[in-house]
Amino acid sequence: MEIFKYVIPAFIVMMTAYLLIDKMLVNEDKRRKSELLKKNQSTVLPIRLRAYERIMLLIERTNPESMLVNVIKPGMQCLEFQTQLLQFIRSEFEHNYSQQIYVSEELWEAVKNTRNNLVKIINTAASKFNPEDSATRLAELIMVIYSEVDENPSQVASNIIREETKNQFFS
Repeated sequence: MEIFKYVIPAFIVMMTAYLLIDKMLVNEDKRRKSELLKKNQSTVLPIRLRAYERIMLLIERTNPESMLVNVIKPGMQCLEFQTQLLQFIRSEFEHNYSQQIYVSEELWEAVKNTRNNLVKIINTAASKFNPEDSATRLAELIMVIYSEVDENPSQVASNIIREETKNQFFS
């Protein structure tokens, strides 16, 4: 019985020390993880911001209003113009393909929808002309079709980019 006078207080002291040390180690682990997260954020945030910038440039460069002017050349025929437009879109998209790892799935889907809709508009417009017709006529029809689209795919993607950057970096 005499032994319990020493064992019980020693056990209580030992358990108290264990709980305090455990709590201290858990807090230290949380602090280290928080510091690592902050350090990673300072590295990742600029990369993510550049990704949003590059995707916005992709959307702007493939917007028919600017793309048609950049691709068309004097004397160009419809078939050549269609081919050049599709190659331009493919090239721009492939150049920025890796940016998808830095943005939301919703945004990347909007970017893909933009590309697919542009390709569809170009092909639909080109099907209305003979291959040797003037590229200017094709460009005009592309702009007409694009302006009549209910929900402009480039604008949808641009709005998502703006919303995400506002939420990610300015909230």
